[in-house]
Amino acid sequence: MGIQLGDIVSRQKIELEQLRGRVIAIDAMNSLYQFLSIIRQRDGELLRDSKGRITSHLSGLFYRTANFVEAGIRPIYVFDGEPPRLKQRTVEQRRAMRAEAAGEWTKAIKEGRVEEARKFAQRAGRVDEKMVRQAQTLLDHMGLPWVQAPGEGEAQAAHLVQRDDAWAVASQDFDALLFGSPILVRNLAITGRRKLPGKDTYVMVFPEVVELDATLGGLGVSRGQLVDIGILIGT
Repeated sequence: MGIQLGDIVSRQKIELEQLRGRVIAIDAMNSLYQFLSIIRQRDGELLRDSKGRITSHLSGLFYRTANFVEAGIRPIYVFDGEPPRLKQRTVEQRRAMRAEAAGEWTKAIKEGRVEEARKFAQRAGRVDEKMVRQAQTLLDHMGLPWVQAPGEGEAQAAHLVQRDDAWAVASQDFDALLFGSPILVRNLAITGRRKLPGKDTYVMVFPEVVELDATLGGLGVSRGQLVDIGILIGT
């Protein structure tokens, strides 16, 4: 879900072409959850193969990554490890929310409320360990690097950028800035119209770069103070 810093950060629209030749550390879990949310059938059911195995996450990962490579982007996918103990309550709350959404999805399907069913299904999506292993195996077969973080994936991704092993972190969340990534790329694979969740409204979306130094300078705060702001704002 991430810290809600969107209204105060310094951001700049870019073209995908501007990232050609750049190494980008991608928040893998953020991406997999996106695929489970958007790659669904009309009633919210996930894509499956002939044996009934879920493939939405693999389809999304394969085609999006292929587009990155074609555009000259060099991706490194970073996977989450164990969540910190301080996050346990949040993890449990999210698990409960997904379980509730799954129940509402089943109910909506039985009552023929297809549009509502899809919305509940998107909220019920869960990335399990098997899906993570499948994604990592797919990346191996594609000859692309991935990193298993010991803890928070975005912290590891930010560390890669700080070490100059990558140019930026790519994620929809702003947490990487709090972890010290100098550059964050958002909407990396999204260009054009996007429907707002729960609304019959569309907005234009483009890739954008968020720079940590520009954000700190514009706000007149230190990174430590930005972390404090993030704690106060919450998710």
